[in-house]
This record gives sequence, C-alpha cells and structure tokens, in this order.
Amino acid sequence: MTWTESDVPDQSGRVALITGANGGLGRENARALAAKNAIVIMAVRDQDKAAIARRDIEKAHPDARLDVRGLDLASLESIHGLADRVVDEYDRLDILINNAGVMAIPERRTADGFEMQFGTNHLGHHALTSRLLPLLVGTAGSRVVTVTSTARHFGRPVDPANPHLDDNYDRWRAYGQSKLANLHFALGLEQRLRSAAAPTSSLVAHPGLTYTDLQENTAREGGGDVWARLTRRFGMRPPRGALPQLRAATDPQASGAQLYAPRWVNFGPPVRRPLIGPSRNRSAIDKLFAISASETGLDIDVAAAMS
Repeated sequence: MTWTESDVPDQSGRVALITGANGGLGRENARALAAKNAIVIMAVRDQDKAAIARRDIEKAHPDARLDVRGLDLASLESIHGLADRVVDEYDRLDILINNAGVMAIPERRTADGFEMQFGTNHLGHHALTSRLLPLLVGTAGSRVVTVTSTARHFGRPVDPANPHLDDNYDRWRAYGQSKLANLHFALGLEQRLRSAAAPTSSLVAHPGLTYTDLQENTAREGGGDVWARLTRRFGMRPPRGALPQLRAATDPQASGAQLYAPRWVNFGPPVRRPLIGPSRNRSAIDKLFAISASETGLDIDVAAAMS
C-alpha cells in the first residue's frame, strides 16, 4: 500500500521545527505539516524566500500556524540564538527535521572556521539538536529526523585528525562525508536516546533524486550542471521527494534508527529501507560524536537534558 501525504495524521497541538523551510523539501514539509494543523517553526537563513514560502502556504491553508525564525547553520552564534528563543517561548517540540544543507560547493569556511559542507550539513544540526534536546526529551513521542543522501555511499567517516579536509578538499568528497555524518548522527542519537530511556526517537530520511534549488545552486557554484540537468528532467518534484521525511516524522508505525527512502533507491513512494554495513559502524559513530562535541563545544547529553 502506497504511503502519501494524506496518510499524515492530524498534528493538532504539536510543534515542528524545520531547518531550510523556505524552499525545496523543507518548504514541502512545512506546508504538509501546517495543513495537518501543526505549529511549524520555519528556521531559515533567507528571510526573503521565507516570506514568499509563508505567503504561499497561508494562501493554500489560511489557518496555517507558521513561525518564521532566522537561522544560519554556518554560525554557532545564530544557532544558540534561535535555540534560546525557542526554548524560552515553547513548552514542547514534537518534531525536529534537520533538513537544510549545501551540496558540492567550492571550499569555504563557516563563521566558526569549519569546512562549510561538514559545518552546515552536520555540525550545525548537531549543535541545534543539542540545544533543543531538553524540549525534545520533555515531549512524549517526539522525533528527530535527519536527512541523508545516496552520496553517503561514497562518503568516508570523519577523520579526527583532519575533519575539515585541510589541504585535501574535494567538493564531492566533502559532500559525501557530510551526508554519511548525517546518517551516523541519526543512528548515534538514537543509541543515546535509548540508553537514557528517553521518550524521543531519531530517524533518518533520504529524499531520492528530487529536483530542488539545491542542484541549481551546485551548478551555479561550479559543481557541474550535469546533476542539475539530470534532476531537472528525471527527478521527482518536491512534494513527492518530501514524503520520506514526512513519513519518518509522522507515521505512527515508524520507530527509531529506521531509514525512510524511495522504494527504488532514488524514485518511488517512501518505504522503510535497510541499513547495513558501514552505515552502522559503531566506532565511526562514536568518533563523529566526539569530534562534533569538541568542535562545537556541545555534547549530546540525553541524561542531562532529562534532568
């Protein structure tokens, strides 16, 4: 039986925070959850695009409850600021979708000196999740959904001696590393949540070959337009590509450490996919968490968050 957006249960009384909700998959997540009566915190860097996204969602769903907040995942200061405000103003967080990211861009650094793809795609979400953990573990049945990619298959575990690929940068290697880190983060977070008997679950989603501005930005950044042309012609549209994230976030049958992705790897309806081999490398996961805590100054301490 095919799972569609109509299968998203009613979200009344629930709060969701989505990074990168101003476009592409994040925007579709925001629209779908708002349509099901969730309060949606749209955590975004580009406020102009966010205003357009909000207007379009409210036009389709006049009763949508949207809260647009500024967030730059390439800045720990911005992450701390957003998290402080959310924790102060909300008493629950049911869904956190770690969605935003960059792909195959030229070498550059975040405000804190991190390699941009690792810093934005992984370290920024590590820091955000850490700061929001008290809200998450204080909300029964809450979920964290982190977005990965088939690029994880050519990614390598982060090297503690050179996490930012100094003097060894390749744009696609860096992207693969960040997407494998996303997967390892989701699995490591679930391990830590279960060890503390927390009421929160961590899942991972892969959107498949979906055409969004992510591919166009890669082309604009010199990463080659072949990928953009391929997805433009053959890729799924964002409403369909967003379904694995939505299913991971809302399906009552989903549980922690599960991967939701298209049935045929990059195309098709969202289904649960197996995680095998390097995906579950416990040593690589533990090293990633140690590196992330050292770089950001933020640990994922579930027991402390629950106290």
